[in-house]
Amino acid sequence: MIFNIQRYSTHDGPGIRTVVFMKGCSLGCRWCQNPESRARARDLLFDPRLCLAGCELCQTAAPDVISRALNDLLIHREKLTERTLDILTHCCPTHALSVCGEQRSVEEITATVLRDKAFYDRSGGGLTLSGGEPFMQPELAQALLQASHQQGIHTAVETCLHVPWRYIEPSLPFIDLFLADLKHVDEAVFRQWTDGSARRVLDNLQRLAQTGKQIVIRVPLIPGFNADKTAIQAITDFAAQTLKVREIHFLPYHTLGINKYHLLGEPYTAPDKPLDAPALLAFAKEYACSHGLSVTLRG
Repeated sequence: MIFNIQRYSTHDGPGIRTVVFMKGCSLGCRWCQNPESRARARDLLFDPRLCLAGCELCQTAAPDVISRALNDLLIHREKLTERTLDILTHCCPTHALSVCGEQRSVEEITATVLRDKAFYDRSGGGLTLSGGEPFMQPELAQALLQASHQQGIHTAVETCLHVPWRYIEPSLPFIDLFLADLKHVDEAVFRQWTDGSARRVLDNLQRLAQTGKQIVIRVPLIPGFNADKTAIQAITDFAAQTLKVREIHFLPYHTLGINKYHLLGEPYTAPDKPLDAPALLAFAKEYACSHGLSVTLRG
């Protein structure tokens, strides 16, 4: 189950890359910019700005799920089924309603990845698995990484590592680069903001470091969560001293994903303004550099 394939990407690993976005994540980060990726199953998105007044195609197609109250479209999401989603996939002429997620075979996905092999070879690029959390579908992740690896294509995975180690280990021989999130080292704070376990992530990071694989640590800086000097110091210390990685990326919080929550009919509970803290970013860079890390600040 995937929800997008993005070709010609230049921000998800070295060179020109194809990014395969996979469905499913075991975390519930408040600030998640891809909330449509969380569920393993397909999601229904609704954009009222595109909805045609007087059109009743969706109501006719799925009367148990969709109704109207005055000019508003009401979606009873608790009644959605796979059959209903199939019906609604091609129902709306303006794409006000859209279904996120589709089943694709390893062969289909790999064929798309291979189309740009010449660009990978020239730029040092390749395949990146993203999500969601790619290792939530461990068999698919392994198959895609192995198929690309066998074709001489560089492979990378963007991961939160919040999965059992047995989901990760089978893919290790076929991964060249891990772009691994390190959001926080404090268990209580991590659980409050992500509904997950920092200990699981830290344990997996230490296991991963012991394999000798190339790891780039990525830190989303979120106001109220970890965008402070104490948290940045603790994260950097763990990366430099415990993991002994060489590179860290600090990613300032933005709010570009807010509208996706509206499309899914979900509340947005993270800060409503992007991080504007140049002094804090300067501190993060200086502190990490002083610990021997190569630092990237990316908005």
